[in-house]
Amino acid sequence: MHLIVLWDIDHTLIDNAGVSKEIYAAAFTALAGFPPAQAARTEGRTDRSVMRDMFLRHGVPEPGWTDVEAALTQAGQEMFGELQKRGRALPGARDALKRVAEQDTWVSSVLTGNIAPNAGVKLGAFDLDSLVDLTVGAYGADALQRPDLVDVSRERIRRRYGGGEDVPVVLVGDTPRDVEAALATGCHVVGVSSGIHSRDELSAAGAPVVLPDLSDTAEVLVHLGAAAAS
Repeated sequence: MHLIVLWDIDHTLIDNAGVSKEIYAAAFTALAGFPPAQAARTEGRTDRSVMRDMFLRHGVPEPGWTDVEAALTQAGQEMFGELQKRGRALPGARDALKRVAEQDTWVSSVLTGNIAPNAGVKLGAFDLDSLVDLTVGAYGADALQRPDLVDVSRERIRRRYGGGEDVPVVLVGDTPRDVEAALATGCHVVGVSSGIHSRDELSAAGAPVVLPDLSDTAEVLVHLGAAAAS
């Protein structure tokens, strides 16, 4: 194994068209007994952080995580059809995932703030789920802060594929939190300004490479390959 590639999902691989915040709202409503007055704050946060913040801002005692995760899972399943109808895979995402999956010495998975079931829902809605190994990804139930997800995925990959701590890791994502998680854990990073954050914002966060999206597959592979060769 020569490289680990960990993809963010929302606004990096897919456009969820607002469905993601509707999932949080539905989960909150199921647990709090009333709909939220303010939308979830996402932008690269983990689901643990997103939901904790929602309860805090609404003055609601935070339920146990098991109940929160169950509510998020149910809401995600119920929104699958709506996501298919309104959302889309972002330009180049499918081809980039395919090309990376074809590399014999690379492992491709996800590092996402979504809980694992909803990561599967979001990728499955656009038939992207089979192009990554979701069993070794890191998810929003695994840690409160995004940088802590890196070691979670590293350990899962080590157990499944072998390899040591010296295998380079690249995070691909659209928010400053993706960039910060990479830099805080010694990973490489490829920023994509396909979400709400501009090239300048991602560069200011420390991303040495920022692409407009994943549509130039050859360029994506060049930057990933550079990390593998480092």
